[in-house]
Amino acid sequence: MARLRKLICLVAFASTAILCSATERILFLRVAPSQARLFISNADGSGERALTPSGSLDYNPAWSPKGDWIVFTSERGGSADLYRIHPDGTGLDRLTDDPAYDDQGAFSPDGKQVAFVTTRAAGTANLWMLDVVTRQARPLTSGHGGDFRPAWSPDGKWIAFSSDRESSFPAARGRWERLHLVDIYLIRPDGTGLKRISEHGNFCGSPKWTPDSKSVIAYCMSAEETYTYRSGNEDGATKLIQIDAATGETKLVEGGPGVKISSSVLASGEIAYVRNDKSSHGVFYGSGKPGPAGSDVNSPSWSPDGTTLVYSRYTRQFNPEPSKVWSRNANYELSTTTFLPASDSTRERFAVTKADYEAETMSLFVVEEGKPARSILERKDMILGPQWSPDGGQIIFGIGGFPLFDTIGHGPAQVGIVNTDGSEFHLVTSGPNSNAFPSFAPDGKHIVYRTTGPEGGGLRITELDHHSISVLTKEYDNFPVWSPRGDLIAFIRKMGDDFEVFTIRPDGKDVNQLTRTKGNDAHLGWSPDGERIVFTSSRMGFKDEALVTGGAPQPYGEIFVMRYDGTQVEQLTDNQWEDGGPAWSSHKTNPPGVTTQSK
Repeated sequence: MARLRKLICLVAFASTAILCSATERILFLRVAPSQARLFISNADGSGERALTPSGSLDYNPAWSPKGDWIVFTSERGGSADLYRIHPDGTGLDRLTDDPAYDDQGAFSPDGKQVAFVTTRAAGTANLWMLDVVTRQARPLTSGHGGDFRPAWSPDGKWIAFSSDRESSFPAARGRWERLHLVDIYLIRPDGTGLKRISEHGNFCGSPKWTPDSKSVIAYCMSAEETYTYRSGNEDGATKLIQIDAATGETKLVEGGPGVKISSSVLASGEIAYVRNDKSSHGVFYGSGKPGPAGSDVNSPSWSPDGTTLVYSRYTRQFNPEPSKVWSRNANYELSTTTFLPASDSTRERFAVTKADYEAETMSLFVVEEGKPARSILERKDMILGPQWSPDGGQIIFGIGGFPLFDTIGHGPAQVGIVNTDGSEFHLVTSGPNSNAFPSFAPDGKHIVYRTTGPEGGGLRITELDHHSISVLTKEYDNFPVWSPRGDLIAFIRKMGDDFEVFTIRPDGKDVNQLTRTKGNDAHLGWSPDGERIVFTSSRMGFKDEALVTGGAPQPYGEIFVMRYDGTQVEQLTDNQWEDGGPAWSSHKTNPPGVTTQSK
């Protein structure tokens, strides 16, 4: 059919050399704000007013040294770009217009340049410099690691920043999410003099200069705490450290209790920060006085005189109904939904799950094109990884206890199945093992799923009519998905500290490793023709400090597509958020001469 469609397009429009544009549609979950809006208030939080309108993602504001401009990041035009605006809300001006990720702008002391984070070079986060007048940009740092949160010294001689460039990405204890090992570096504005001034091995981030340009203040914690405190729901304490720029000598700064992030130094020398823990959320000062309150307050920046601050408030809302987002590849249309979506064979319906944390329940939804989501099953259990039967009459999934959320689910997990009208729900597996993430074979008679527990781990194949079980693998394997052609099963295998994509034939032969990257490759989905695999990957690394991206459990991960043999890898998303659980949705052909614009 695809070849016929292409041939028709070629014949019909050969005279004008315009081809029909086939656009693939991918669904996935993005753990990110559904809206981020800039606000300005007095230092104590009074007099708050909106600086930017609702309906977009505006974040990471920073004041200019003269107080006449605020630079910030916005996704209103597609990918993340830098904008500036006057504090009274006038003069909105776009500073960058590039399909790469541009973020975390910081003005030079004379206001003529902006240091910022971008993926323009090699896809990972590096620092670049932007001339505000000419709009010309040049690289400042390079390397495969991530560089974040640039800050100019008041005398203009140095730029401090945080970086994981010398770090690995070890897994959090007992988890698959990665810790974030980050150090403080200095570099001159001309790119010379790069040096690390913090002790390597844990985390110190968001450096801010003292008024005399001799030292920086940073918030610091152990590597393990970069996961513990990520959600903002755990009580604890982080440190504020002053680091001498010349000698690297450190001393503890008194800052008050709690998990302190996004520290700042005001012109008066007073320390300010965001407190983000179970007991309290919002802006606080070293004196103990509070500022703007709320768990939605992010990345505050103070006016030069310290009397006013600008910040972003995040709003989060996850809906099963798809919402279109920007794609860096015009051949792929991207839409977000909730947990681990899966389309049926017609690609006109998809199944997805959503948690209600207050009720401690989870629901399985069916979503049809242009219609509201329809709940067909609600349980006091985790429901994850739905997949359709080939005839579209049933949905199979994992249900029960999972290590992802402690408040929902009773273990061990089992494979469940239900008709698409919500009837005849029952369990397919039983026993002491945790069984989940099932996928139908094209014949509709067999399923593959992952198992772990006292009876061994790996992948299993079950014949549904006779309940026979065969062992496919015995390794630490997960997320199996059966190819629509039936010849291959793609899955994830743990290799040391990393997770890689593999394929295997249903008879257990021809195990083939498709990816070899540091970190996590996971969450697989097949294209309708079985030619390509969509997956999420952490290979591009962090693009910001883990604790300041708004509570994502692993705030990195981009959506990629590759051929079934691991070749022709293409990146589809480029942002600081967590993108995961991708699935192929529909395949559509645009009208002649019309394509989906990537930017």
